[in-house]
Amino acid sequence: MSTRSARQSAIEAITSYRPEAAPLNFVDTKPTDIFACNVFNDRVMRERLPKSVYKALRKTIEFGQRMDPAIADTVAAVMKDWAIEKGATHFTHIFYPLTGQTAEKHDSFLMPDGAGGVIAEFSGSMLIRGEPDASSFPSGGLRSTFEARGYTAWDVTSPAYIMENPNGTFLCIPTMFLSWTGVALDKKTPLLRSAQAMNRQAHRVLRLFGEDTDLPILSYAGLEQEYFCIDHNFNFARPDLQIAGRSLFGARPAKGQEFSDQYFGVIPQRVLSYMMEVERELYKLGVPVRTRHNEAAPSQYEIAPLYEVSNLAVDHNHIIMSMLRNVAKRYGLKCLLHEKPFAGVNGSGKHVNYSIGNAELGSLFDPGETPHANAKFLVFCAAMIRAVHKFGGLLRATVASASNDHRLGAHEAPPAIMSIFLGDQLTEVFEAFRAGRVKDAPGGSKRRALNLGVDTLPSLPADPGDRNRTSPVAFTGNRFEFRALGSSQSAAGSITALNVMMADSLGFAADWLEKELAEGKSFNAALESFITHVIDEHAAVIFNGDGYSEVWHKEARRRGLPDLRTTPEALAELTKPEVIAAYEKAGVLNRAELKARQEIYLEQYCKTVRTEASLVIRMANTSIFPAAMRYQGELAATAAGLQSIGQEFRTVTLDEITRNLRHMQDAVAQLEEALRVADTQGYGFEAARNYCNEVLPLMLNVRHYADQLETRVADDLWSLPTYQEILFGK
Repeated sequence: MSTRSARQSAIEAITSYRPEAAPLNFVDTKPTDIFACNVFNDRVMRERLPKSVYKALRKTIEFGQRMDPAIADTVAAVMKDWAIEKGATHFTHIFYPLTGQTAEKHDSFLMPDGAGGVIAEFSGSMLIRGEPDASSFPSGGLRSTFEARGYTAWDVTSPAYIMENPNGTFLCIPTMFLSWTGVALDKKTPLLRSAQAMNRQAHRVLRLFGEDTDLPILSYAGLEQEYFCIDHNFNFARPDLQIAGRSLFGARPAKGQEFSDQYFGVIPQRVLSYMMEVERELYKLGVPVRTRHNEAAPSQYEIAPLYEVSNLAVDHNHIIMSMLRNVAKRYGLKCLLHEKPFAGVNGSGKHVNYSIGNAELGSLFDPGETPHANAKFLVFCAAMIRAVHKFGGLLRATVASASNDHRLGAHEAPPAIMSIFLGDQLTEVFEAFRAGRVKDAPGGSKRRALNLGVDTLPSLPADPGDRNRTSPVAFTGNRFEFRALGSSQSAAGSITALNVMMADSLGFAADWLEKELAEGKSFNAALESFITHVIDEHAAVIFNGDGYSEVWHKEARRRGLPDLRTTPEALAELTKPEVIAAYEKAGVLNRAELKARQEIYLEQYCKTVRTEASLVIRMANTSIFPAAMRYQGELAATAAGLQSIGQEFRTVTLDEITRNLRHMQDAVAQLEEALRVADTQGYGFEAARNYCNEVLPLMLNVRHYADQLETRVADDLWSLPTYQEILFGK
């Protein structure tokens, strides 16, 4: 099948689409009945485990106590029986290597019994530890390729679950992934370590307030997942979408998102059916998805669960991404999680709603009715302000990737400058501390009434402050929303950094307050001293205005805030002395592990850009040149024929086609030469900067001429599905 026929087939498939999946029955099978039916959760453990084993396991899960290995065999036997009852034949240790993807190796429960039959076997040691081959996973030089031994270790705080497949089911066990020497080779291990570090320092501060809670202080996250959904036939007809996950060519359609009629619009029926099945499958796995809606760009959507403990939220987000991809196939759709699959319209992010607290204390970022009088809130909020100011570069580095660079600061996502939005009321509270007039701080946050101007409707309560979508870290009532994470990225790295940053700042707060109290100051005086110090030193990071404005970029430079616009610039932050010191002090990652991650992410960046550049060259040579040259030939033949009989032929279009073809050929040749140079430089900082500063601009140059040609070449000769067809074909 030719590329052209693939385009035509895709259009025909949409016009004649008939759903293959049977309609879901939410009446006979209610969501409340199936929720978490495939999860080895607290209810299942309480019903099936011996009381003593259940209580011991709950202490580990709830209070963070070390698990007694003696109970592992009992838990494994019960988990195996439960899984087999649900049709499972295999189990797998799910983990998140430094590829950023989910990894799994399936092992069978069945073992020969020595008498020609089999028995189902699953021991405590098999539950607690697995041994996948680690040789092909990136390690950043922490071990040699021949040093293949790696271990998965059971994460008891994240429940096991059953994943369904049309031909059966299998048991999934969330795990950490480490090398034989104990080096973290994944994203979950640092996340769990960072939670412990933050908990230790938070308890130090709370003890000074006389707060006595046996429960650990946890970080919570609500992860909003944005994505694009297009007909899968278009994906097959576009090599760039298929391989790179984004379109490397494509002229803007006559209409994009400028009418703002997509956002929260009526969800197309086919997409809504797909969403409903995704949600049904997620209900079975205990993922508390709550929100679905159209996003700003055509064919862009969002799914969002309720907030959960960060570790579980990250696990659930990986499940959500996997489910979005898999279920889409049953509806003839392709889910695109790339941060910028289409130029000229909004890209996709994954907002992290971050808070800390526990079931007893609630959110420690909750200001209550009177933020100026809520000393505990002010200390924890001040700690966050200090954290973002001191470690803004680190936070930017956690969202650095070739794909996210296309999105950050493009008037659809926050700029690469890390700042905090507090809102006018909180800003005034902290400014009052700095000015030494705490008693004059604004009053409580009791909501003002919003008069609707309609007599039949009551007045509605309004929040004390507006939201700021241009801020990377925005206070939104009882949490901070980190808006810079990319849609395809694991949230584990950013949440780990937030935990480490908060551990550092809370430790600083505890040290400050303890020192002041030891010097004989009153507790209130010590608190005022700490908050005043933080605002004096770190108020530069507070910005409530328009983050997209050029004025802010100039002001940010004046304030000394880093503007790390590209991945090579941002990744340098991972090995800054203050970052290494914070991670090592928290016991999360050491210098070698941070350096290894830096090298891995640089290599991923270089390989991503190189892959895309190769696709640009190939698509230009095999699709765009042939189409344009055929049209050039037709125009030239028409001109010659008309001139031979004495008729005038306007050659403007022919001249334009010829000129763009020539420029595009030159641009492709320059890109090929740049790639040859890049191939000699490896994958370090020099290579990354070269890909960023030399290769990417040349790719855009090729695209410029190709997109010009798309708007001139006869439609029947153009072989690639257009933006109009892809984005508006449902």
